[in-house]
Amino acid sequence: MSPDELLLDPPYLDMTPAQEVPPVRTIVLDRAPVAVLPQQEREALRASSSTGPERLRLEDVSIDYGAKQAVKSVSLSIHQGEVLALIGPSGCGKTTLLRTLNRLTELTPSASRAGRVLLDGEDIHELADTTLRARVAMVFQQPNPFPMSIFDNVAFALREQSRKRPRRRELEPLVVDALRRAGLYDEVADELDRPALRLSGGQQQRLCIARAIAPRPEVLLMDEPCSALDPISTSVIEKLIGELRRDLAVVVVTHNLAQAHRVADRVAFMYLGDLVEYGSTSEVFDEPRATRTRDYVRGAFG
Repeated sequence: MSPDELLLDPPYLDMTPAQEVPPVRTIVLDRAPVAVLPQQEREALRASSSTGPERLRLEDVSIDYGAKQAVKSVSLSIHQGEVLALIGPSGCGKTTLLRTLNRLTELTPSASRAGRVLLDGEDIHELADTTLRARVAMVFQQPNPFPMSIFDNVAFALREQSRKRPRRRELEPLVVDALRRAGLYDEVADELDRPALRLSGGQQQRLCIARAIAPRPEVLLMDEPCSALDPISTSVIEKLIGELRRDLAVVVVTHNLAQAHRVADRVAFMYLGDLVEYGSTSEVFDEPRATRTRDYVRGAFG
């Protein structure tokens, strides 16, 4: 067929409706897309981050809710400079274990605990709960900024730790530092007195992270911090987790196995309250020892 014949009688004119070319859809982004690091670069980044001293140690920790045992004799350690991901199906004890690390579980009347959790070698039950939660901070699944300004949200944690009420000019450098470390300052620098509830969901979660890290904790606990966020905000939070581990230990509960693979240095797989497997990310995902772990990471259940 000659070029002229193609122009006069293009073959796509004879397409049935099912074969028609779909319309072009345009997606408008509110910010530039964030590139995902290739696996080799992620592995190199993990290797370059040095693991520091042990921050938390769990020794045969069990948690019961009345007659139901939610966590069964878990022992593991958490070091500064690393991200530990807790994975497993719903109801396996991940969040219960996470909340135990700063004694939030004991706020449930029916909860009881056995075993020990040590923070820098000291039993966490020997510490005042407010002191513990300043050293082992937590970020929850849903962003929960307070109904106050951006500045006051971050300053709240600092004021709570101060014996006398500090003035704003004393708090400002600390607030700015926390917002910078949370990757939010450049977006809100000119509107720190703006109500925090007007921020986007991803910005609210980073504000909550800034509030948590403002008192300079040693450990940051994160309970599915990206589950309520869009993919772009999730990517920003994941990058932030990698940066925060330089200064502290991070423990993340996630149902997203791809996320655990991206952000974690070590992974703990839990099933029905048991710690089934605990090791480096590559060991758990690529060479799991337990059949249940292999089935879970390969999508056989969950």
